[in-house]
Amino acid sequence: MISRGKPASSSSNEDSSLTPDKAFDGSTSTRWASAEGSDPQWIRVDLGAGATVSKVKLTWEAAYATGYRIEISADGSSWTRLANETSGNGGTDEWTGLTGNGRYLRVYGTTRGTDYGYSLFEAEVYGTTGSGQDPDPDPTHPPDPVGAFTVVGAGDIAAQCNRGDAGCQHFKTADRAMAIDPAFYITMGDNQYDDAHIEDFTNYYDKSWGRFKDKTHPVPGNHESYDDWENRDEKAYREYFGARATPKGKMWYSYDRGNWHFVALNSNRFDEKEQIDWLRADLTANSKKCVAAYWHEPLFSSGSHGNVPVSKPVWKLLEGADAELVLSGHDHHYERFAPQTSDGAADPNGIVQILGGAGGKDLYGEGDTIQENSAKRIWDKFGVVKLDFTDTGFRSQFVETDGTVLDTSPTYSCH
Repeated sequence: MISRGKPASSSSNEDSSLTPDKAFDGSTSTRWASAEGSDPQWIRVDLGAGATVSKVKLTWEAAYATGYRIEISADGSSWTRLANETSGNGGTDEWTGLTGNGRYLRVYGTTRGTDYGYSLFEAEVYGTTGSGQDPDPDPTHPPDPVGAFTVVGAGDIAAQCNRGDAGCQHFKTADRAMAIDPAFYITMGDNQYDDAHIEDFTNYYDKSWGRFKDKTHPVPGNHESYDDWENRDEKAYREYFGARATPKGKMWYSYDRGNWHFVALNSNRFDEKEQIDWLRADLTANSKKCVAAYWHEPLFSSGSHGNVPVSKPVWKLLEGADAELVLSGHDHHYERFAPQTSDGAADPNGIVQILGGAGGKDLYGEGDTIQENSAKRIWDKFGVVKLDFTDTGFRSQFVETDGTVLDTSPTYSCH
């Protein structure tokens, strides 16, 4: 621990006995409390020198935060986010696997859990001092973002309904996604129903999830594939998302954030050699430690569509690249799988698959077979997948439209 007894400050104090130093004195019988009834509020500690922070543990009093950020700074004015909580429930929060450098660390409360203020019995910071940022970085090659970032995703999103229509859910999932305030958003296909015509994108998706289109990395679903017989419209998907749908000229692409390499694929064309050859080359060229991929039709599902084996060769390529995470939609429910191989064998070094098909279109029920490595299934709730990434791993949550966290995964380390 590198924070005990260090100088502390805060945005406010409830009274003269509830000062910020009380949160760093090692005693759970003393506490800091902010002024009541006001957001935001913060408490910060001066670690005394450049430090590398790996863990933060917060012990809340009854006046806790449902929303807060943990941030680090070299100078006390420019802050980098290490962690972001949007559905806290008090008690003790322990954030591990953090990677951040700086002298000052603060807890920045954005949403109170009670009518009071924010109050911490203890805030403990772990890491090593004397290991701050490079004092002379190369300005022509700025470092990748460090520390934590959050991504929100969903598939099977926009039914042909408007905000005031009874039962219309895609506006609610969009509102929840925005409230989480991620670094960016992903979609796992079937963004617009039923046949993804451009007027439907304009009339429905654009008014809900389209509000953050410029921060969205989409993939198409089977309702956005070219199909004369069913009148589905791949062209409209490309037209609506523009360069965001085809940043490299194809309907599959990759990008990096921090220590993560993200691969966005088109499962409508998994039988085409061009995409498979591109994926093999992309994974070979990748230099990031951690890999996540997403597409529409899942290899594994306990829902009514069931497993879709066309993606098995893609999964095998990702296995060979030591990928960590796959996200899909298609079946309209939420499901999280334990790490497994492409053959469905449990393997602690395998890939975690999350199916997030509860983005707004009507939910489907349970299928005929519950898959062997299915760790959690939610059939009857709409919501979004929240992904908290660090440079060394990730954790996922399924967040209902009202903000309730219905599932939290273990924290997985990158291979």
